[in-house]
Amino acid sequence: MVISQGVNIATRCEACGGVLILNTGQSIDDGRLCWGTEGGCQACPVGWCDRDSGDATPEEIRQALLAAYGPARLRLTEPEASAVPVLRALREVHGLSLAQARAMAEELKTVGLVGTFVEMELVATRLRHHSVGVTVETSSS
Repeated sequence: MVISQGVNIATRCEACGGVLILNTGQSIDDGRLCWGTEGGCQACPVGWCDRDSGDATPEEIRQALLAAYGPARLRLTEPEASAVPVLRALREVHGLSLAQARAMAEELKTVGLVGTFVEMELVATRLRHHSVGVTVETSSS
């Protein structure tokens, strides 16, 4: 199953002043967080495609997705779940130190983690792999 989220943004083309359409978004590909932006001007030949993956999506892409869809919240379905698999999953996804993973686990246990839908699904998938029950809530759910 492919999990992705994207948004189209119309802006001004710096080359000709025409309308530039940007398609920007995030996806999970082979267990990795990926992001990209494709752009094309409707009035001139300006166009490009920029894709990458890694631990952190560029903030302008995150903000565009959060503005369009709102934040998603990842919560434990059993707040008293064992800390070991939770810490292991968080460290695997984010490459955190043990102290950082503990702080994130406490946040997950209390108020939940907040981010884009794709970011929260990436963490949820890893937690489920370690038999930790979680749910991802969106503003539309």
